Amino acid sequence: MPRVSPAKLVDAFVASFGQKPTWIVRAPGRVNLIGEHTDYNGGFVLPVAIDRAAWIVLRPRSDGRVWAESLDFHAATGFSLKIARELTPSTRSHPLAWARYLEGVAWSLQQEAFALTGWTGVIRGDVPIGAGLSSSAAIEVATARAFATTSVLPWQPVRIAQICQRAENAWVGVNCGIMDQWIAAAARAGHALLIDCGRLQSHEVPIPRGVAVVILDTGTRRDLRDSSYNQRRQECEEAACLLGVKMLSELSWEEFQSRQAILPEPYRRRARHVISENKRTLEATQAMRAGNVERFGRLLSESHQSLRDDFEVSSPALNLMVELAESESGCFGARMTGAGFGGCALALVAADRAAEFAERVAAQYQKQARCEAKVYVCRVTDGAQVWPAAEAENVACLGDESHTCI
Repeated sequence: MPRVSPAKLVDAFVASFGQKPTWIVRAPGRVNLIGEHTDYNGGFVLPVAIDRAAWIVLRPRSDGRVWAESLDFHAATGFSLKIARELTPSTRSHPLAWARYLEGVAWSLQQEAFALTGWTGVIRGDVPIGAGLSSSAAIEVATARAFATTSVLPWQPVRIAQICQRAENAWVGVNCGIMDQWIAAAARAGHALLIDCGRLQSHEVPIPRGVAVVILDTGTRRDLRDSSYNQRRQECEEAACLLGVKMLSELSWEEFQSRQAILPEPYRRRARHVISENKRTLEATQAMRAGNVERFGRLLSESHQSLRDDFEVSSPALNLMVELAESESGCFGARMTGAGFGGCALALVAADRAAEFAERVAAQYQKQARCEAKVYVCRVTDGAQVWPAAEAENVACLGDESHTCI
């Protein structure tokens, strides 16, 4: 997928509307290093924001409307903020799937009694859609950042994440946790974010020097509304009920082991993944802080096995990609990432071997799966940002000092 050029996006705005935009906003996709399907169970996750993002160039308007053109989908949409405020999730009916995210965020912000100013915008993204890198949260948070800018609203990352999560849960219909929106709103370059989704607390964790996070896109796609994602969440809720707790993360690994016999299958396996993954995420954070990348890599591999066997959200393509990655020298560990059922895996790789690793894994995957793999050596970037559109030519490097724009 081509990288977005903010300057070219400004040019597209001028071509469409005959005037210059005022602002550029960006919100990143993410890759979750470890802690999968723990967020909606009130547990721990460890994501990073990546140098692929949703971008909006925009100009405020005073008529209470939003008009947006998507260059990715070659389509445009407009809606009234008054109507969006008065609609309910059960009456949402926009025929364009991408436009529902804009409407949903507008609706959710207004549920918090924010007075919104409309805008005209051009949207483009370079987060692969359906790949498990959270293109949906990127557009939600970018939309929220656009409204915060035109409406002069305070940027409160955790609150914004909750507002965007509600948009996806209630408006779009995906019963996701808060991780994706949180990291898109609050990330810091060069750091992962350990998020306690139950207590709504977070801590920055520096990425060790000398390692690279490599994203391995299998080329397979899924729509969470049509996958078993919501079913897995329901199974976790039922398992928690059977164990007498509100959320599975309330139980330690030792407590689960002593009580797991009361759970029938598949609830036992679902709970075993969540509770063991919660434990692995905390151990991985300790390993990262200590610079123990070998230990971190082993935990990634254990996470994939649990997601494959206990939570059953992997796929043949994801399993093959992980096997190929782990067979390469310089790889400390690999696992599927995201909700599963398709999309991407990630690998932790020695930085000086990352380019060679990416080339070899992509070639082997194409040979064995007969499907092209897209491999990204990603940079760990900041969360949602805003710039004056006049600075478009200077909006280039988005990560830490090691970031190189492509």
